[in-house]
Amino acid sequence: MNKYIFPPIINQWFGQRGWRIRRHQYEMAKAAEQGQHALLVASTGAGKTLAGFLPTLADLIDTPFDGLHSIYVSPLKALAVDVERNLLHPINEMGLDIYVETRTGDTSSARKARQRVKPPHILLTTPESLSLLLSYPESVDMLCDVRRIIIDEVHAFANSKRGDLLALSLARLSQIAPKCQRVALSATIENPVQYQQWLSPNARADDVMLVQGESAAAPQLSIMLPENEMPWAGHSGNYAVPQILREIEQNNTSLIFCNTRFLAEFTFQKLWEHNDKNLPIGLHHGSLSFEARQKVEGAMAQGKLRALVCTSSLDLGVDWGDVDCVIQMGAPKGSSRLLQRIGRSNHRMDEPSRAILVPGNRFEYLETLAAFDAVNEGVQDSEEFRPGGLDVLAQFILGLASAGPFDEKQAHQMVCTAMPYRNIDAEQFSNVLQYVATGGYALRAYDKYCKLVQQDGLWRLSHPKYAATYRLNAGTIVDLPMLNVRFKNGRSLGKVEENFAAALCPGDCFVFAGLALEVISIKDLDLLVRAATRAASIPSYMGARLPLTTHLAARVREMLVDSNGWSRLPDDVRLWLKMQGQRSKLPQPDELLVENFPLNNLHYLAIYPFEGWNAHQSLGMLLTRRMENMGYMPMGFLANDYALLIWSVRHVDDVKPLFSPDILDEEFTDWIENSYLLKRAFREVAVISGLVERQHPGKRKSGRQVTFSTDLIYDVLKKYEPDHLLMQAAWADARLRMTDIGRLGDLMDRAANILVQVDLDRISPLAVPLLAMIGRENVMQKNTEDTLLIESQSLGDIAMMP
Repeated sequence: MNKYIFPPIINQWFGQRGWRIRRHQYEMAKAAEQGQHALLVASTGAGKTLAGFLPTLADLIDTPFDGLHSIYVSPLKALAVDVERNLLHPINEMGLDIYVETRTGDTSSARKARQRVKPPHILLTTPESLSLLLSYPESVDMLCDVRRIIIDEVHAFANSKRGDLLALSLARLSQIAPKCQRVALSATIENPVQYQQWLSPNARADDVMLVQGESAAAPQLSIMLPENEMPWAGHSGNYAVPQILREIEQNNTSLIFCNTRFLAEFTFQKLWEHNDKNLPIGLHHGSLSFEARQKVEGAMAQGKLRALVCTSSLDLGVDWGDVDCVIQMGAPKGSSRLLQRIGRSNHRMDEPSRAILVPGNRFEYLETLAAFDAVNEGVQDSEEFRPGGLDVLAQFILGLASAGPFDEKQAHQMVCTAMPYRNIDAEQFSNVLQYVATGGYALRAYDKYCKLVQQDGLWRLSHPKYAATYRLNAGTIVDLPMLNVRFKNGRSLGKVEENFAAALCPGDCFVFAGLALEVISIKDLDLLVRAATRAASIPSYMGARLPLTTHLAARVREMLVDSNGWSRLPDDVRLWLKMQGQRSKLPQPDELLVENFPLNNLHYLAIYPFEGWNAHQSLGMLLTRRMENMGYMPMGFLANDYALLIWSVRHVDDVKPLFSPDILDEEFTDWIENSYLLKRAFREVAVISGLVERQHPGKRKSGRQVTFSTDLIYDVLKKYEPDHLLMQAAWADARLRMTDIGRLGDLMDRAANILVQVDLDRISPLAVPLLAMIGRENVMQKNTEDTLLIESQSLGDIAMMP
């Protein structure tokens, strides 16, 4: 490709910095010149963001332009600010008369109003802020000449409700500015075709040019091993803290990634307990205040920190080029996520990124090694796109009406150009529209829910006030509250995440604050409990969990049975697997292994689906209910990403009846309807769809008020209109997102044909980590980790026998 496609000033700027324009940057410019939409997949540090902006800079240099030329969409407000800083450097150094501004939730109302009248040449924004911008009548004049929209880190949110909202915004933008070119950027996409379809104005992959980046230097990965033996259970990697501090001392700057906020706080605390040299170490995660995160980000940018402990809050694109090393605490749960994090080290394409992986336990060592291999092979995780959320569509329709009257047929045609909604028919669209207009059959008598009216064949707002409340409440991110654990007399024991509480039904028993508690009910934001009169069955797990990808789970299963590859494993992990093969059986990739063994006067089922914690937690809920109905008297269960353990009073002779597919029609429906999962899902879709507003002009509802409002409406609809649009949307969320029902359904469909039951006279080696978890959770007082370790030593004697 002719390198002189760029104006001379851009070539000169690259030359002055000792850089060369990359092939993929040329190809992106060529796509822009030809008027084509483009998806760029290139390694971290390959200059993706600059590749997205270079055609805009070239166009503005060559042709005077008055108004908004390009929109840049970022999944993070902080990333938009970071790009503004890095984009202004080349603009200022080239002396270009190009204006760049940011529009996010942190932008003042006065600046937003001014931007609608006199926009910059380049606007940096987020999906939520773009949808809000489109809700103003003057947005047509502001956006009609937009030439390009650049979507960064598209993999992070395209297949989510934020992606649904952005896809609808793109459809609206194409209607306003038909010649606008779409560009998306990503470092971690395994199946580009689906993203090309998502990006296309007609949901067709052929409409979008795929540009592959130049090959980057291979990363330098290593796995940190404990100085003694690999732990049986736990995820903290606490054993490695002294070794990690030595790594921090040897590097100028290190990023320490943790999978949960709890683990980030714990790791930060442990590092400082051992930090005798007072090395400056910071902490960054989403629960910290904006000011605290901003302070830490500033300290990193200025090189004042030797290490920063962080979560997925820093997975994306913040450009700190002087990070020497990335340390991953615990298994990464996916090769794409790991690759993204590794790329934060040496944020340059020609220099290898360096990363150290710290597995928390023996299972996690296998997963870490699987991710290690996948990254070195260049294999990433893939995911199937799901249909767009009806609650998001309802929000979009209200925003569309806020911008002005619209025709139903034309609006439906526009919505169908967005890939997540390409299969929505006229009847479905009309149902969503009628919901926005009236609230539905059970709510139409209330004026507050009648937001649209039809006049002269066009739909319009019934009152201007609904535009104001829409703009205060738009977006798809709903903050999930913590629930207070209380006795009926009002005594508080602390807080649990709503994710955990929502899966409980009245009568369920769990452990919290060292006490065995029985659930009475959930009322507003209180989880009401009483002292349990029987054994607690469900341990309390705090902290959000990243899902184990199907791809990585498959690699772990293959590793278990590939004894020729065990030479790469530490001695204690290799002996552990050898013991399992001799004492019981190693689960084959096409098998569902179920072990049955007695211990301490109870009977245990150890199940190894390898479908991830969320699916296993749901499976545990369903199986214990079925076992209860069948008279086995289950006492409890627990799950990790790889396996599930259930203990009961009675022995299960034949486990096959437990795994029949009808469990998803019977026990699943009963569990969802009697737990608070459906009510919690309804609250989220009610907020996103605009049925319940979190904010009104001059005031904001508390979390308790929102919960009370949505719970009241839920009870009304459940009684009088159970097939209401939002009830359908809530069921879809509860089935797919909260319980991982897709993976669970696939497992149950195959279970009868792949199930292998092994009856043992005592615990198997593979089950020891699960029993160790019980000891840590204190669910059963007799089983401690020490006794399990003694048991495992006797298993070691068996493994050493000829």
